[in-house]
Amino acid sequence: MTAIDDSTRHPDALRADMVRALRGLDAITSSCVAAAFAAVPRHLFAPDAPLDLAYNVHRTVPVKQDEHGLDISAMSAPHLQAVMLEQLGVESGMRVLEIGSGGVNAAYLQELVGSEGEVTTVDIDRDIIDRARRCLDEAGYPQVRTVVADGESGVPTGAPYDRIIVTAAAWDIPPSWISSLSAKGRLVVPLTVCGTTRTVAFDHDGEGGLVSRSYGLARFVPMQGDGAAEERKALLREGIALQTDDVHVPLDARALNHALASSRLECWSGAAYDLPDELELYLTFHLSSAARLHAHQEVIDSGLVEPSARLGVPALVSEDSIAYRTRRGNEGTGGFESGVIAHGPHAEALADEYVALLRRWAAQHRRRGAATLRYLPGPTPSPLPQNAAVRPHGIVTAAWT
Repeated sequence: MTAIDDSTRHPDALRADMVRALRGLDAITSSCVAAAFAAVPRHLFAPDAPLDLAYNVHRTVPVKQDEHGLDISAMSAPHLQAVMLEQLGVESGMRVLEIGSGGVNAAYLQELVGSEGEVTTVDIDRDIIDRARRCLDEAGYPQVRTVVADGESGVPTGAPYDRIIVTAAAWDIPPSWISSLSAKGRLVVPLTVCGTTRTVAFDHDGEGGLVSRSYGLARFVPMQGDGAAEERKALLREGIALQTDDVHVPLDARALNHALASSRLECWSGAAYDLPDELELYLTFHLSSAARLHAHQEVIDSGLVEPSARLGVPALVSEDSIAYRTRRGNEGTGGFESGVIAHGPHAEALADEYVALLRRWAAQHRRRGAATLRYLPGPTPSPLPQNAAVRPHGIVTAAWT
């Protein structure tokens, strides 16, 4: 059978296929979001990309890179954009603010709010805003308001907003976002804690803070400007790195690299390994000294580090030891079992803590949507609540039921 070359197909056909695929993946669940994705000529927002890339449901399109070749702006994959718009719950006539602009998402928002609604999109980068403006005009969305500003401050002149959506990874929620939300407003933000990011739909909790309505897996380029994450990174050796935003986590690259060179301790939990995104969120908030371990494929192929570290895995670290999650197949029964790899003088103690969490999650919380995240603005309370991440403007807490 001859493969179909999508690059030669008409954009309308590719767009229709994209909508069908997103419905099949349950990324699109409402008729209004489906209609928005069917209406917007997505390829006009990626003029330099092949058509098949622009309409690929799982692929991002790079927009701008820094001097090191790292993406600082990208058009998110349709799957992620659809999920976030469903989380946002936009209705006709609403006022919506988008923080982090690419153009196409603002066009989807304009379709959702209709002729009576208002969409404002803001970005700190003049190049990105100018590009978004050109694409929006060419695609037929001149009514979308484009603003150059630091998203940390929002756009007060258009407040209050019924919905705010953030399209860059944020590690804090500044006061301007909360104060700009209407009484029944909703904020959808890719929130990052210790390198783990989830798109969280927050509503007002009635006490000045925010409470999650839903959350989902996400990867985004980081916020720039005043809202940039205060992350710490340690390169243990070529191809292996740790990152965390917890100032109390020790990151002694030399000692931890020495630990990796020592023999490994394997501990198996007897607990099933599945729903890894839910498990990782649980581990991120419960490990006593959490970081995220990343390893290049070449290092994994050498056998030094497990494949779980390829896209990042929650790690438990001390001054001279490290433990992280892995898995193995269940012989004869199918599926996988969760386990821990640990290195260093305190490998056994770290592995014991980690395995206990794997077992507790599997026994009590092994399902989707079990967590409730809250954002509490203001000074850090004392004592600090359990499972809390301290931020400059408040704290993020997570609880599992």
